[in-house]
Amino acid sequence: MAETMILKKGANGFELAVPDKPNWILLRQGGYSPVQSLVNAVAACGGYVYQEVLENSKIVGTIQEVHVSYERNLEKKAHPIKTITIHFLTVGITKEQQEKAQRCLRLVSPNCPVIQSLDPAIEVIETVAF
Repeated sequence: MAETMILKKGANGFELAVPDKPNWILLRQGGYSPVQSLVNAVAACGGYVYQEVLENSKIVGTIQEVHVSYERNLEKKAHPIKTITIHFLTVGITKEQQEKAQRCLRLVSPNCPVIQSLDPAIEVIETVAF
């Protein structure tokens, strides 16, 4: 099943039409660039997947924040993304469950549709703090 979205040329660059809300500006100077949007999509999807993995593993806790950073490969023509680092900040996970929660990180990338859609050359690194 295909899903269609519409980008419109606005005064500030391309905008993603959002029903009943202001359009999302896809330009670094007016919102987030397309590259930043991709990186944030990786982080958000990874956060949802990690939270679900924790719940399925009977680990009580909440992801309070997700910090994401990225590096671009300046040696290639288009300067594609080289690495994405996702850092989950959690609360409420007991000391006894922290090791198990750490092991759960390995399930994020294989179960995240956004990460699975990336070029395999992009390294995604997941870390967690308790």
